[in-house]
Amino acid sequence: MMGLANSEGLDLFVVFISNEDKQIPLWHQKASKMGGLVLWDYHVICIQCKGKGNALRQVWDLDSTLPFPSPLNQYVADAIRPSFPLNSKYSRLFRVVHAPIFLRCFASDRRHMKNPDGNWISPPPAYEPIVADDGTVNNLDEYIQMHARDVTTNLGDLVHGLFSEKLGVVVNEAELLDLFSQVP
Repeated sequence: MMGLANSEGLDLFVVFISNEDKQIPLWHQKASKMGGLVLWDYHVICIQCKGKGNALRQVWDLDSTLPFPSPLNQYVADAIRPSFPLNSKYSRLFRVVHAPIFLRCFASDRRHMKNPDGNWISPPPAYEPIVADDGTVNNLDEYIQMHARDVTTNLGDLVHGLFSEKLGVVVNEAELLDLFSQVP
């Protein structure tokens, strides 16, 4: 059934969206005060792949006003809008991590949610901070730090890295759909 994830998360991919300047525009965002547009420092979505074909790629974005989930092609067209002319400083990069690897390796002690005085900017989630299997308590910056030089363009390297690397792979807007067309 569409929507139900594989029990090991084998059909799920965590996607961090950011860039070197940490300024990425996304449309159809609930937090918008400008017609659906938000300029995020980073954003995280989940892409689910249930079999072959673009129609079976779904985006789960808790912050979007688009259907939940949205077909990947629709999400890219409506939320990312690659056809919208942008200043190059707003070009988005995508770090794609296979969910089973992400769940073992990611850690966040929520320090990014505090101001310089150590006070919460917003109330933290009710669940405990996330600790990696190796005991790491915070590596969020490793996931959101992306540079154009990190982009992998060789499709074979992309697919291999996606299923083997702690930090997954980094692709640009043009390669995002190509990558997911190759995911089994």
